[in-house]
Amino acid sequence: MENNNLEFKKEFKNRLYRFVLRLLKFISALPKNEITKVIINQLIRSGTSILANYIEALASSSKREFINFFQYCLKSANESKMWLTLLRDTNNGNKKEINDLLKELTEISNIFASAIINLKGKK
Repeated sequence: MENNNLEFKKEFKNRLYRFVLRLLKFISALPKNEITKVIINQLIRSGTSILANYIEALASSSKREFINFFQYCLKSANESKMWLTLLRDTNNGNKKEINDLLKELTEISNIFASAIINLKGKK
């Protein structure tokens, strides 16, 4: 059981890393205008924060701290979804690519949300 948990953590960290790389490559190809300048800065911050806070969670010294970092991850994922949706709806960026990123973010958000619920339920 413990081995499966360690494997999941490693694979999920790799999944988050691949997502962030994909997001940064997408961002670097965006047109630069007044709208995208603001959104790009925010999206880089919120998108990379998901991975950074997950890595911090893995090094947590308490369950409470671990849950807090997971909550930061979830909030950053939700914020990133909002920025991507704004890009899509203002016709800035490839819609298919944005929708693929949104799909991945939704799955990532669901994993964090489920983990938070499970962790809070365990005493």
